[in-house]
Amino acid sequence: MPMIVFASIVRVRDGLPLSASTDFYYAQEFLECRRQLKALAQRLAQYPGRGSAESHNFHIYFSSSGDVACLAICSRQCPAAMAFCFLETLWWDFIASYDATCIGLASRPYAFLEFDSVIQKTKWHFNHMSSSQMKSGFEKIQEELELQPPALLSLEGTDVANGVLNGHTPVHAESALNLRMEPVTALGVLSLVLNIMCAALNLIRGVHLAEHSLQIAQEEVGNILAFFVPSVACIVQFSQDSEGGADAGLHLPGQRVPARAEEHLANPLPHRSGSSVFVSDPNQTAAGEAV
Repeated sequence: MPMIVFASIVRVRDGLPLSASTDFYYAQEFLECRRQLKALAQRLAQYPGRGSAESHNFHIYFSSSGDVACLAICSRQCPAAMAFCFLETLWWDFIASYDATCIGLASRPYAFLEFDSVIQKTKWHFNHMSSSQMKSGFEKIQEELELQPPALLSLEGTDVANGVLNGHTPVHAESALNLRMEPVTALGVLSLVLNIMCAALNLIRGVHLAEHSLQIAQEEVGNILAFFVPSVACIVQFSQDSEGGADAGLHLPGQRVPARAEEHLANPLPHRSGSSVFVSDPNQTAAGEAV
């Protein structure tokens, strides 16, 4: 396994990943380390510029400046000076490639994934350095680490901290009530059908009367309205019956049916002046008469 295994670049203020290396291992310990790195990225605003943390057989290093931070997962054999030198090199290359405005306007994760090629080249270069190159190249960063040691972080409880920092309140699963709606009764369906029929008949009669009245005299416009008004009333009645049907038929078990729905069920057949009248008394032989 190489010394530098994985690298990622994130935005400090919200932990948004901007770019990352695309090759990684599928070992369970490495996947767990990546999950902890993602949780740590959400908390970078709380920590100084450099820090490290241990996770299983890996070390997580990060270096941040401004609104950009670089993180890396390295093996235990990787020297800290090598890891931080790698992170600073990535940081300078990324800042040189993208300005602060472009970084600040990024709204989706991995908006600069094309930077992966630079990460791969830099990672390959550091993983294949000779011992002499390491000793001569990391002297300056080693002195800085001795003067100002990086912060040592604990990854315990990162899951909870990550949830809080992301603005998600811990969700407690509760059993939902098993509520089922009851179907509309046959009486309610009959009432809706009769209202539709009344509205349709009045509309047809009104149209024929309008044609006849306009041919005879304009004074008979009132007769036209006499048929159109009941049609509109029937449409309104239909909408109210729909709501009433929902209240009467689509109620939860154990709920009391509203009084308006009870009255509607007791007398579902409408009576309209100037329209076809349907008598609700079953003893009457006539189904309706025109007024």
